[in-house]
Amino acid sequence: MDTLVFLGTGDAMGVPRIYCGCETCEEARAGGLNERLRSSVLIEGVEDFLVIDCGPDWRRQMEAEGRHGMRRLLVTHPHFDHIGGLPEWADACRWMGYRGELYAPAEVIPVIQRQYPWLGGHIDMIPCDGGVTLDGWQIATWRVNHGKNGYSYAFRLEKNGYTWVYCPDSISLTEEETRLMHGADLLVLGTSFYYESAELSTRSVYDMTEAAELLARVQPKRAVYTHMSHDIDLRKAYILPEQVTLGTAGLRLPLAKSGN
Repeated sequence: MDTLVFLGTGDAMGVPRIYCGCETCEEARAGGLNERLRSSVLIEGVEDFLVIDCGPDWRRQMEAEGRHGMRRLLVTHPHFDHIGGLPEWADACRWMGYRGELYAPAEVIPVIQRQYPWLGGHIDMIPCDGGVTLDGWQIATWRVNHGKNGYSYAFRLEKNGYTWVYCPDSISLTEEETRLMHGADLLVLGTSFYYESAELSTRSVYDMTEAAELLARVQPKRAVYTHMSHDIDLRKAYILPEQVTLGTAGLRLPLAKSGN
């Protein structure tokens, strides 16, 4: 049975913020519950593993899991908090003597190549718009609204009757953008704040109050919130839908229906 491992559940800046002295950041600075690296997950299979997103904390996340190489990666979009670790991955591939495989939507690949033009020496970049199968997972991807930051992509993964969706950066999704989320066994969704008061036009990720409305529409059996800023203090009791868990680094979830 495959397992989903949360490597990081922080937003673009991580927690603690270097400049911030709020209660959440101070607790995180002391190594507490709220310390959050940038969002990424690992799918642990019987023989190998697959990672989604490779931010600037990638090396630290791999060390925490005792992983000293990585062959395959899915990328949701080319923002720094999701691709900042690519140079370190390329260097690891060079020293380990194999070529990495990076799967991403076609429009994402040229952006990565412009940002890091040397990566092609050690990593193959493979478009996955039409879908791809890795470790038995049938993976579909589609564009989702990322608010003021343009667009990101979500992934839907299916295997042995189990379906889950990874969507760390999105907001104000339309019916078409949520079509592949409906009825998933698990939805991993980015929620940067509990309630964000800023003008909608200036925002880029759901808050938890809006996410509750989304869950009511798409009805996942379980949901985990990720991509959380220092607004979220895990020591507090938030009003959340009953199927929701707040993600933490090291959280492990079986990717199979109960009883399988």
